[in-house]
Order: sequence, then C-alpha cells, then structure tokens
Amino acid sequence: SKLLRIGSPMFHVGILMALGGHFMGLVIPASFTEKIGVQERQYHIVAVAMGSIAAVMVTFGMLILIYRRRTVLRVFQVTTKLDKLMYLVLGTLVGLGVYNTIGVNLLNLPGKYPDGYNYRETVAVWFRSIATFNPRAELMMEAPLTFQLHALASMALISIIPITRLVHIFSAPIGYLSRPYLVYRHRSARKSRRG
Repeated sequence: SKLLRIGSPMFHVGILMALGGHFMGLVIPASFTEKIGVQERQYHIVAVAMGSIAAVMVTFGMLILIYRRRTVLRVFQVTTKLDKLMYLVLGTLVGLGVYNTIGVNLLNLPGKYPDGYNYRETVAVWFRSIATFNPRAELMMEAPLTFQLHALASMALISIIPITRLVHIFSAPIGYLSRPYLVYRHRSARKSRRG
C-alpha cells in the first residue's frame, strides 16, 4: 500500500497536469493568448516548465505502479493481457510526450529547434481542424515524427479505454479522490474461508 500511496497520486496529478497543458496548447489558439497579453515566448517557457514537472511525475508514478503490479502477488495475479497492452500503449504515449517536452522543447535534442518546436502552429491547428470536421492533415505532416507518433499513440490509447481498466476515468472524479483503495483477493482465498 505504500507504493500505491506514493505512485498513484503522483501519476494521477501528473496526468491531470499534462491533460490541462494539452487543453491549453491544443484547444486555445495562440491568437487568444496573445490578445490577453501572453507572448509566445512567455507561453513556451511556462508550458515547458509545467510540462517537464508533469512528465517527471507521470513517469515516476507510472514506474512505481508498474513495479507494484509486477511485485505484489495479489495484484499481479489479477493482471490481464489487456492490462499489459494498456501499459504498453500508455508507456509509449508517455515516453513520446516526455521526449517531446524535455527532449525537443527543453534540450533541443534533434538540433533543429533551438527555441523549441512551436506545435501551436501545426499540431494544435490540425487538432482543432479535426474537431470542426475539416481535417488538415498537411499540418501534421510538418510536425516532427515524434509529435506525429505521440498523436497516433494517443488515438490508440483512446481506442482501448473502454476495454481496459482506464475506463475508470469516466467515473465521478470527486468520489474517486476520497474512496478507499481497492483490495484485491484471489478467488482461492475466498473459497478456503467458506470451506
């Protein structure tokens, strides 16, 4: 339970921060933030700083939860093939997101974007074009490959949500914050107590 107490809040708070950052970056146009006085450079610095914090939290939280799933016998026994698929897809998505945030936008690892890649001119416009049923695929073609793969991984994750444990994101989040952790018991333990 100690691993769960550390890993679960770290992972979930990091995910909420990442989702908030994605909402700001993908849904709110750059023209709006400029109108309210936030220059692109200021936006970029805050986005990379907050994104880096979220990336560290999600990564370490997820590693703790995976370690727990592999090392706590009662949790490992209820792990399904779909759980493993979900961790693979989620890990790919998180890994690409971390690389894009820290590698590309903070450290300029490919050496092409000294000021970071401005995804608000391509990826964000592409995302909004899908929402308005007027997709502009050419914008995504201009984005770095890791941004394209991140978008594909997010679509893959969304497609498996209904058939994995991730379906819990549709439960009432306020009640989820205060409910006790689930206790996993193996069926044989229940039978022996009845016997």
